[in-house]
Amino acid sequence: MSRIGNNPVVIPSGVTVTVKDNTITVKGKLGELTQTFDVVDVKVEGDNVNITRPSDNKESKAKHGLYRSLINNMVKGVSEGWSKELELVGVGYRASNQGNTLELALGFSHNIVLSLAEEIKVETVSDKGKNPIIKLTSFDKQLVGQVAAKIRGFRRPEPYKGKGIKFVGEIIRRKAGKSA
Repeated sequence: MSRIGNNPVVIPSGVTVTVKDNTITVKGKLGELTQTFDVVDVKVEGDNVNITRPSDNKESKAKHGLYRSLINNMVKGVSEGWSKELELVGVGYRASNQGNTLELALGFSHNIVLSLAEEIKVETVSDKGKNPIIKLTSFDKQLVGQVAAKIRGFRRPEPYKGKGIKFVGEIIRRKAGKSA
């Protein structure tokens, strides 16, 4: 029995949810998201979305909680939005943005220029004496996570000095290094 899948998704005011032919569409003040689903039944009842499974086979049990979480993330995304913050740790590491174009100086011979999708808003904060921070916000949780992982993949944090791109609040496991 899926405990997550049995919980209804509460629809806040200003958000509309429509279900048609195994596709759910969620519209809100920040944007519109669609998701296809299978092996579960999705019904909009009042200001709740209920997800039920028609049978207890293995596939429908596995996807029951998954689709409930996806729908909940869609509803929260179009009403409040999602954000991730990345921190650049290292001497000379810089980040700047022009609109949706992000430019990173990460110690390579050339700067990395990354064009982001129009659904993502990017903001860079560079205060003196502090590490530069990249803030990504969007209504699509999957897209924010994917772009943040791509940016982090350019220079992963290394365990000896802790240099690299890390999420704000992430704890890097440190190693001792050589002992004399």
